[in-house]
Amino acid sequence: MTAKKTGGLAGISAGESAVCTVGLAGKGLNYRGYSIHDLAEHACFEEVAYLLIYGKLPNQTELTNYQSQLQSMRKLPDALLQVLKLIPKTAHPMDVLRTTCSMLGSLEPENNTEKQSQIADRLLACFPGALTYWYHFHRGQEISTETEEETIAGHFLHLLHGKKADALIERATDVSLILYAEHEFNASTFAARVTAATLSDFYSAITSAIGTLRGPLHGGANEFAMHLIEKFDNAAQAEQGVGEMLVRKDKIMGFGHRVYTVSDPRSDIIKSWAAKLAEQNGDTKLMAVSNAIEKLMWDEKKLFPNLDFYSASAYHFCGIPVDMYTPVFVFARTAGWAAHIIEQRNNNRLIRPTSEYIGPEPQTYIALAERV
Repeated sequence: MTAKKTGGLAGISAGESAVCTVGLAGKGLNYRGYSIHDLAEHACFEEVAYLLIYGKLPNQTELTNYQSQLQSMRKLPDALLQVLKLIPKTAHPMDVLRTTCSMLGSLEPENNTEKQSQIADRLLACFPGALTYWYHFHRGQEISTETEEETIAGHFLHLLHGKKADALIERATDVSLILYAEHEFNASTFAARVTAATLSDFYSAITSAIGTLRGPLHGGANEFAMHLIEKFDNAAQAEQGVGEMLVRKDKIMGFGHRVYTVSDPRSDIIKSWAAKLAEQNGDTKLMAVSNAIEKLMWDEKKLFPNLDFYSASAYHFCGIPVDMYTPVFVFARTAGWAAHIIEQRNNNRLIRPTSEYIGPEPQTYIALAERV
């Protein structure tokens, strides 16, 4: 690693990876060489999860078997259900997923790395059920965490709403999972790799990642974006209100990116799905407000929307509660985290950077009685 000074390690290469390219000239965003545009248009999330975890796109038989395998792994242990009941209703849903991962690691420990891919699949299968079980329990209902839905998106929406989702809503959610599945050495992925590099277990690495994603400077921007959009009744109000926020130098979440400099290649994809959902819902407000905010941010600050901004409206139209937006991020990114944990383990070296010391010069020790 270079000794160049930079805030937050921006622009510093911290390792090599074959999982993903982000923002490289002429390459855009690719998962194991496949364009995010092609994957979002043609694949389902399970195909992408298989690609990330197992290193190749599945054929039809492999995909069918993989989806069946994930379906068979959805049942939660009774001990985990009891823990979910004890988590307060007031807890943040990210805390529910963090605790779920940690508890499952205690109940089904990783005794060797040979089963690491199966653990990744188990977490992909379990997270939607754990979150919705806790959610419904604290609203007076105990639900089964199993459904016959083939996709994780359909499974989650069925558990959340108690019925099969509309096809457009399911596909929009499925595409969002593809878009959120992986993004190179972002903060949570790097945290997972640091944990894995110490030879800790798979669950600990994922728990580290969830804890990192919980921070609003990494995850949570889609939640803040929704709270912002909901403040305004029309485009004119949005222009005035966000303009006043810019004058006050308030932070507008959902715009700009640490790596991308011109645009986020995922944004236009999720924006198109938000527009389709808005049309289906007869919306005349959210998309108009969102578009007005996007235009103002570009005109005034030359900041473009990232994936989180239009994900907010898309999830709103899918009937997903705002405080579940970042947990849905977890459902998706678990596949990417898993790919990086496996890659780190395959060529492991302890990740231990140095820091530039800016403290006082060497001091002479002063006896306690002589200190003023």
